[in-house]
Amino acid sequence: MRFRGGYNILLKGKPDRNISVMPEPEVLYLPLASKRFTFSEICVQQGQKVNGGDILAKDPDNYGVPLLAPLAGEIKLGAEEGYVVLDNVRKDEERADLAEKEIEHIEAKMGDGGVKRYKLLSLGAWQFFYDAYTGTLPDPQGDPQAVIVSTVSLEPFLARGDAQLQKRLLDFTRGLEHLQSLLEYQPIYLVLPDITSAFADLVRNHIRGYAWVKMVEIPLTYPYDDFGILARRLNLKRDKGPVWGVRTEGILATDRALTITKPCTVRIISIGGAGVDGPTHIMVVPGYPTKTIADKYVLEPSARLIDGGVLTGEIAGQSLGVETECRGLTVLPELEEREFLGFVRAGWGRSSYTPCFLSALRKRFREDYTSGVRGEGRPCVSCGYCEDVCPAGLMPHLIHKYLYRDLIEEADEARVDLCIECGLCSYVCPSKIDVRGELIKAKELIAKEQEEIRQEQLRQEEARRREAEARKESEENSE
Repeated sequence: MRFRGGYNILLKGKPDRNISVMPEPEVLYLPLASKRFTFSEICVQQGQKVNGGDILAKDPDNYGVPLLAPLAGEIKLGAEEGYVVLDNVRKDEERADLAEKEIEHIEAKMGDGGVKRYKLLSLGAWQFFYDAYTGTLPDPQGDPQAVIVSTVSLEPFLARGDAQLQKRLLDFTRGLEHLQSLLEYQPIYLVLPDITSAFADLVRNHIRGYAWVKMVEIPLTYPYDDFGILARRLNLKRDKGPVWGVRTEGILATDRALTITKPCTVRIISIGGAGVDGPTHIMVVPGYPTKTIADKYVLEPSARLIDGGVLTGEIAGQSLGVETECRGLTVLPELEEREFLGFVRAGWGRSSYTPCFLSALRKRFREDYTSGVRGEGRPCVSCGYCEDVCPAGLMPHLIHKYLYRDLIEEADEARVDLCIECGLCSYVCPSKIDVRGELIKAKELIAKEQEEIRQEQLRQEEARRREAEARKESEENSE
């Protein structure tokens, strides 16, 4: 399998494979919104006592995907805007909040496969699935042309697949079996790292007996693990139907939901970055107080907390609790004072894609990455570095210039829709242009315009239909 572009940045603060269990919380702050979901349909009332696994809210725009109570406690609505607060938290036995009548109806109509899909959705496992090309939640009752299962996580610093698979390899293979039972003939591509290690060989040997699993080995270069890039490299055409993408944690959640019928309310996330004391992985539940995590792991109070990886994460700001889709927290030291004469410093300890620092004379090293931009935004100089690292084969500098001149059609023709939002273009840009942000906004604008055109066409077709019906009715009356 051949790839293009890509680039690995070496940063201090890489989490190890160990998993630490956080202390039991007294209160949970469950966000009602994440990157893909908005849980606007509240299913509980003020002061209601709930058990672990009960449905707190649903996203009506995403097949009713639920927000589950990770633990038992008492509901506090309106205590914090944008959150469902769970107070007096206690760890009781979790239960599956499933409607027996609904299961009977689905079984009669769709059989055992339909019941399994219903359980995946209701027990919180389906939210780990992605449409490989759009990143959205696929239809739980739909059929894909293929499934891509990735055990690789290459963006610093997100939860690593090898950390999550520790002592859970049997659960993982059983989850693959459950996934295969949902399909008819569609292939499952299992993505593994192209490395030699005892653990990697153990996974390969464990999977070799499954003829319906096709192993795909990829180099450990970011962002070759992206579902959209993998789908293109596997020659899975977008117009042939959806391609499901699911990572290690999704397969483990599938096993939990379908083997023991328990809700999927535990997350293993990374905590890494130069501002972390002992980067590692931690086991938490959604809504776990971020302050408790920061108090234990963050080195300094002025650090910047990012929800996600260094390249694609978003600043967590004043987030009170871990969101349901969180895969990692990155902590960067905040530069509170301006670096005096920073532009004339040789930069022996600074890393850059361009050989603009003295560190270009060194071998590659892990950089002490901070929130400093190290320069102000400047005009595009057409250096071509963004094109060099782009895994989608785009010319981001050209699209940037189209967008600067409001040439949206030209940007569309340049296939901005192929952008996977990996962020490498912004990272390597010597002019500090937020190329990734520009391309994301352009995709949203083009999608909005295309939807407006589609709606206008539908209105015109409806108007023509009504006009034809009126003409026909008039002719019938005249006769």
